[in-house]
Amino acid sequence: MTVIDLEGVTRIYHVGDIEVQALAGVDLRVESGEFLALMGASGSGKSTMLNILGCLDRPSSGRYRFEGVDVADRSEPELAHIRSERIGFVFQSFNLLARTTAVENVALPLFYAANGPANRSERRARAWKALASLGLAARELNTPSQLSGGQQQRVAIARALINIPGMILADEPTGNLDSRTSKEIMELLRELNRDHGVTIIVVTHDPGIAAYTDRVVTMRDGRVVSDETVRHTKESAAANLPSVTIDRPAGRSRAGLKMAASWAFALMVLAAATQAIMRNKLRAVLTMLGVFIGVAALIAMVAVGQGANAAVEKQIESLGTNLVVMLPGATTTNGVRGGHGSASSLTIDDAQAISREAPAVQRDSYMVRQMGQVQYEGQNWTTNV
Repeated sequence: MTVIDLEGVTRIYHVGDIEVQALAGVDLRVESGEFLALMGASGSGKSTMLNILGCLDRPSSGRYRFEGVDVADRSEPELAHIRSERIGFVFQSFNLLARTTAVENVALPLFYAANGPANRSERRARAWKALASLGLAARELNTPSQLSGGQQQRVAIARALINIPGMILADEPTGNLDSRTSKEIMELLRELNRDHGVTIIVVTHDPGIAAYTDRVVTMRDGRVVSDETVRHTKESAAANLPSVTIDRPAGRSRAGLKMAASWAFALMVLAAATQAIMRNKLRAVLTMLGVFIGVAALIAMVAVGQGANAAVEKQIESLGTNLVVMLPGATTTNGVRGGHGSASSLTIDDAQAISREAPAVQRDSYMVRQMGQVQYEGQNWTTNV
């Protein structure tokens, strides 16, 4: 079965007005069970090729078939499903979660897989078994900071294998390791390839690492410049390494898988939240205190605002919203309009008639307004009285 089939794949990036061609018409075919090394200097297109093979990036043109499926035009959810179910990633920097144990790091992909077990104990059992098969039977509860570089890389390999992928992509898997540990990791990958038929593609610039593979593809300037088969003249040195076992999960119905995935994701969120709180108690307490203070301050501000609003409403009511003032008319003499009261059109009888004929009026009074002079000690002022 052909796992990878690239036909004329190009990838062009635009940086401002500059056009960068990372891949230029690459043709590549990888059969199931191959162990391939992708070599080349920096800038040769290895990383771009790895991103396209892992469905992390899309080609600008050309066709990419993965296990017979053309993935170039697939939607992002479909690509995410392929990455989760059929492709495993092993990185140079391991990319392990620092505050979680080895077994939790390995079990993490099972939360997102559609066919992952919904039972927490089953997930942990599979993760424990994967770690034990890689020689980490006594390190399951250690965090990454308590593991050596080689042990961290083994945890990353176990995590890549937990969903039984059809292909593993390893990006400089031994770049941060010493020569002895690098040899162990490469022997382990070769055992996975030979004994379990896992297709493995290793990106490297080290010919010594490429020598462990069965096929070396060299890239330069975005093109494949050579494709050679490696002949091994000696037996593998992996005899001293622990035997790797891969358990295939039993099949389930599609509806059951979706329900299991939903429950698994919900439980993962709760478990992650609980672990974060328990492992960072002081930070959790301070965060909760900050939230309480913020909520209390918000409530207090809302209460103050509502109280101020009520006070303003009462002040407005006290200004006389239930008071009606009736002013006499004004006269106009020689084109000049006089002020209110210049026409004496209201009398005391009018005020008494309003009180008598309008039941809604509780009280009435009349007002006399005229000009007057106000004196105080040696000062005076003419104003309305």
